Amino acid sequence: MCALVYGLNLCGAGDCVLMRPSDSDKPPYVARVEKIEADHRNNVKVRVRWYYRPEESIGGRRQFHGAKELFLSDHYDVQSAHTIEGKCIVHSFKNYTKLENVGTEDYFCRFEYKAATGSFTPDRVAVYCKCEMPYNPDDLMVQCEGCKDWFHPSCMGMTIEEAKKLDQFLCSDCSSDDDAKRSLNSFPVSPAAEAKVEPKRRKR
Repeated sequence: MCALVYGLNLCGAGDCVLMRPSDSDKPPYVARVEKIEADHRNNVKVRVRWYYRPEESIGGRRQFHGAKELFLSDHYDVQSAHTIEGKCIVHSFKNYTKLENVGTEDYFCRFEYKAATGSFTPDRVAVYCKCEMPYNPDDLMVQCEGCKDWFHPSCMGMTIEEAKKLDQFLCSDCSSDDDAKRSLNSFPVSPAAEAKVEPKRRKR
């Protein structure tokens, strides 16, 4: 059942919203609406499940966390509907990597987060490059034509500008000649979510 709440058409469970923080210097909180209800005075309340930003988690922000990344927490709350600033979209990680243009309302989530313990589900994810870091969709990567793994240009001794001029790339393990790393013009862009790379270590 949908409801018009302070100019926003909310349909209950599943809608994601931006909520006004008490500190105006902070970015809006992000939450998933679980339920909308009104009391006898028609004061509208929303039961929400909070998303955490990486910097709000116990482990803090890591190198592989995207700028628009959120964790779906097990922290529930009831808030007044008047604190809702607007709607947003929290994509799956796979769908987010397929967006041609990322808008201000677009976020993504690939982990669930237990606020009390700081643990994540899943606790293992695929890693890439010789630095063995999970994929950050904000970072450009190049694919080795030999092993099909993905690499950060900086880890391969290249600038982003040099990487963008590549036509083919062979990592140091696949290349018998260091100069074979560089060639001509165009390259496969960062790894899709379905890239076949086995998990190699724990995320945290």
